[in-house]
Amino acid sequence: MDPVTSIVIVGGGSAGWITAGTLAARLKTERERNSYKVTLVESPNTPIIGVGEGTWPTMRSTLRKMGVRETDFIKECSASFKQGAKFVNWHKGDGDAYYHPLMLPQAYFEQNLAPHWPDLAGNLSFSEAVCPQDFLCEQGLAPKLITTPEYGHVANYAYHLDAGAFAEFLKNHCVEKLGVNHILDDVVAVKSKEDGDIQSVISQNAGEILGDLFIDCTGFRSLLLGGHYDVPFKSCKEVLFIDTALAVQLPYEDNNAPIASHTISTAQNAGWIWDIGLQNRRGVGHVYSSDHLSEDKAVSNLKDYVGQTHPEAAAEDYRKIDINPGHRTQFWKRNCVAVGMAAGFLEPLEASALLLIEISANMIAEQLPANRLAMEVVSKRFNETFLYRWERIIDFLKLHYIASERTDHSFWKDNRKKETIPDSLLELMDFWKYQPPWHDDFDRAVEVFPAASYQYVLYGMGFKTEVNPLGYSDAARNAAMQAFEENAKMAKDLLRKLPSNRELLDKITTHGLQRV
Repeated sequence: MDPVTSIVIVGGGSAGWITAGTLAARLKTERERNSYKVTLVESPNTPIIGVGEGTWPTMRSTLRKMGVRETDFIKECSASFKQGAKFVNWHKGDGDAYYHPLMLPQAYFEQNLAPHWPDLAGNLSFSEAVCPQDFLCEQGLAPKLITTPEYGHVANYAYHLDAGAFAEFLKNHCVEKLGVNHILDDVVAVKSKEDGDIQSVISQNAGEILGDLFIDCTGFRSLLLGGHYDVPFKSCKEVLFIDTALAVQLPYEDNNAPIASHTISTAQNAGWIWDIGLQNRRGVGHVYSSDHLSEDKAVSNLKDYVGQTHPEAAAEDYRKIDINPGHRTQFWKRNCVAVGMAAGFLEPLEASALLLIEISANMIAEQLPANRLAMEVVSKRFNETFLYRWERIIDFLKLHYIASERTDHSFWKDNRKKETIPDSLLELMDFWKYQPPWHDDFDRAVEVFPAASYQYVLYGMGFKTEVNPLGYSDAARNAAMQAFEENAKMAKDLLRKLPSNRELLDKITTHGLQRV
């Protein structure tokens, strides 16, 4: 029945500081009454990976709850607005492209528009027919106005950000505004209690750091969950083949160059290239399967891509990052829970890494156990929830590869082999041949990727769902037609009034946004 009041986070970076900020902000009003203490200990000798530059709209809520001003965040993290992802050459590799926008389809909670789209939306793609963001992204427009309050939106949005600057920004905010105790030191040992719980971590200079709950944010090392508790790592390399990344940073041609308000993902012969626009530079990287492509050929692909806009750039200056796709079989053991890469990592497609950090930290904060006995129930729920979420994310990422019709390389053909596809996804793909994705296809009330995301990817890649032989009522067809018309009207209105991404970011840097 010992109360849980002292929380020790081992490891910094985005995982450590998002977790620290989420917990400290949640406990801020309780701290004096219940003596809560949040301590983060990080090594001064372990550099962060620093390429997690894409987020989901959840980041707005995460930052707001921490008490972060959006203006400060945008200025100090070179952040820009993200309204979705554009997938180029994923379908057949012949210049095709589609969007996965961040806005839900029109009338999403009243009606499934997918069955009506082929007949009623003319020649528009599915995402164009149900959401205005394709048009906004193609024109490089921002998702809001300078008069829109902080974290408010006209079109739903997330961010692109400088991961290194972001970790430093959060660290300063957590220490100065939220009272997080920061220890810069190397953890050299872990001390256990007789019952198997972690009693403390031993640091090189600060000595013993006691805690009731320990959060492992030590990245791929997984010092506590993987190292101390020896929780096995479950590889998903047989499903998701990507295992290597080559990352470079590129300057803009000039200070007025457009800033894309979406992530650009361009498929290659055995992987894909990301292109993310920040305020001051672009982050570009090639991820690929080393079983299907040599590093020399991957570098050649990256050079070719970079050379389209920066012929003089030296792509040899890339940073190589090894990826071991998979996750721990358990995320919370005894009084230790892993967040971020200590729990697992898949690949950067669809920016799920930072999202998983946010929702993990939020669940820990929302269900923080009052005592050690309650921790047994909370940890069981946490493990069940996140095992489900990791499995669904794997399904969704794999969907991008199996929906492709590319035949130019064994990488794409191998991805479509039945034995590499999870049974859960195979079952849904068979089902979706006859009925379009919808809410009831998934088990949880809150999904990381809802039915709309599956619709955007499937129909963007040319997937066909058979027409319902029973047909649809006139009322359903009329409601769908009205939704398509409303979307066209909204797109026209937003194209007229929204500024460019660059224009709005420059104004925010100069004037700031209105406080909420």
